[in-house]
Amino acid sequence: MLVLGISCDYHDSAAALVDRGKIVAAVEEERLSRVKHDSSLPVNAVASCLAIAGIGPDDVDTIVFHEKPLAVLSRVIATRQRRGPRALPSFARDVPHMLGTNMMIGYRIQRMMLELGGRRTPRIVYGEHHTSHAAAAFLPSPFESAAILTVDGIGEWSTASIGYGSGNRITVIEEMRYPNSLGLLYTLMTTWCGFEANDGEYKLMGLAPYGEPRFADALSEVVQRREDGSIHIEAKKLRWWSRVNASNKQLVDLFDGPPRQSGEPLTGREADLARSIQEFTERTVMKMAERAVASTSQRRLCMAGGVALNCVANGKLLRSGLVDDLWIQPAAGDAGSAIGAALWWVHNESAVPRQPATPTDGQFVVDTMDGAALGPSFAADETITWLDSQGIDHLEMDADELCDHIAAELAAGKVVGWFHGPMEFGPRALGYRSILADPRSPAIQRDLNLRVKGRESFRPFAPAVLWEYASQWFDIDRPAPYMLVTAQVSADRLVDVDDEPTDIIDRVRVVRSEIPACTHVDGSARVQTVHHEINPTFHRLITAFEKLTGCPVLLNTSFNRAGEPIVCTPRDAVETARAAQLDVLVIDNVVVSRASIASASLSTDANTSVTE
Repeated sequence: MLVLGISCDYHDSAAALVDRGKIVAAVEEERLSRVKHDSSLPVNAVASCLAIAGIGPDDVDTIVFHEKPLAVLSRVIATRQRRGPRALPSFARDVPHMLGTNMMIGYRIQRMMLELGGRRTPRIVYGEHHTSHAAAAFLPSPFESAAILTVDGIGEWSTASIGYGSGNRITVIEEMRYPNSLGLLYTLMTTWCGFEANDGEYKLMGLAPYGEPRFADALSEVVQRREDGSIHIEAKKLRWWSRVNASNKQLVDLFDGPPRQSGEPLTGREADLARSIQEFTERTVMKMAERAVASTSQRRLCMAGGVALNCVANGKLLRSGLVDDLWIQPAAGDAGSAIGAALWWVHNESAVPRQPATPTDGQFVVDTMDGAALGPSFAADETITWLDSQGIDHLEMDADELCDHIAAELAAGKVVGWFHGPMEFGPRALGYRSILADPRSPAIQRDLNLRVKGRESFRPFAPAVLWEYASQWFDIDRPAPYMLVTAQVSADRLVDVDDEPTDIIDRVRVVRSEIPACTHVDGSARVQTVHHEINPTFHRLITAFEKLTGCPVLLNTSFNRAGEPIVCTPRDAVETARAAQLDVLVIDNVVVSRASIASASLSTDANTSVTE
């Protein structure tokens, strides 16, 4: 039973292939189209999934779309109707577009499969948006049973849900509905602070520790949180239907001025707005989780939806003691609902038994996401042939020699592009498509942000730490392989700060721990624990670095530049390494120097695309 899950038409389109409950492949369209947050029908991602599996379009039995387009259209029409003439501009903007895209999704999928070489159309079925999220949260998890919490912007009508998972079944128990949406509220504040919607939420979360929650009372004018964790939005005040917030005088007054324009300097106001909405989000997620635990009598919790990517809220939830364990879908946003839609059909509708995750070496239970390494990989001989064709000098090494060599380069202060094995699925680079550096350097954080990544200097970087040493460096007592929770740097690794600057940029430069490049202003870090069972080569590299330096931590950030998707192919890696002025590039077992990258004259030939 080969089932293809698809999500598209809003942001972060993706495809996932499931074979009798096993996730064979999952790919985001943006990685192949090179359009950040690509929302289009994921033609390239589907083709990649088929290639990874070694099958053709006609081998697919069922295609599952992640939501119900007719229900989405009914919500758009109903909400516009309630607002009367004021809604005519948004009605004229949105409904014709939906009729030509969302309502035609079945036909578009049929045409796509034929264009990919199919001679028949597989059965097409439709899941519900939050059911797809719930399935992505629970069914790949290591738990036999658990509470499920999904929180995002909006699905058909739902904006959050509580469910229960047991064996191969999931049941949605409660829903919160539009216009009451925590995800949309967080996105509104993201844009008010001058960042892009559905992209800049990470920035808002990173900015929050630099501010104070002085807009908490202002927020209470537009949103109220109930005891059960649900919220009530004053939709008229927020004007959900309008894309122009600067003209909303009520919000301008509440938030001490109009929205910050992109490119304008960040001020204390934006930091305070960020802190205010972040604290509201944390408390709301906590209340929602409390409701989920009480409703299901389960102390294990699974989460998905875009809000589940808020690693600060996740870390506080885990440390609260409210739940015994927490598993979050690594592709928690809409991309992950492609996996959820396929798994929902296989397990819930077709009753295929769910294969439970098993312990590895008695250390911990691994989920069925394969470390999120579900994308394309590239044959070594094809990569070498392509490098030769581009005149790029390179050096081949075996695994041990490679890790020892790169560890020495990192210890010497080099910045390394690390391209190894299958591409990750989800927004975090997990040691397959990463930029790596020495976290002990006080200067590397600013250098990476401004020169290499080309982004705001206040943005923090994540530490990748060997699981064996994690509790010695961070206040963490369980695996965190997907970089989805924050933890405090251990107290004995922190350094005293005698004079705390007031300016945001000056505060960024303060050394706060033994790994200053990975320590945020509040002493926290978005931790990735690295396990031999999940990614043995990355684990071997950090082990080699630890032997050289005594530090079992590497700075790990995504292999891309601002506004670009994470690299997918060797060609993407070379182009990004050159633009970012990386010192060293590793493509599987091949090492390329900065000089070789700089002198290369890339042809316009297609990317290396052979998958193993």
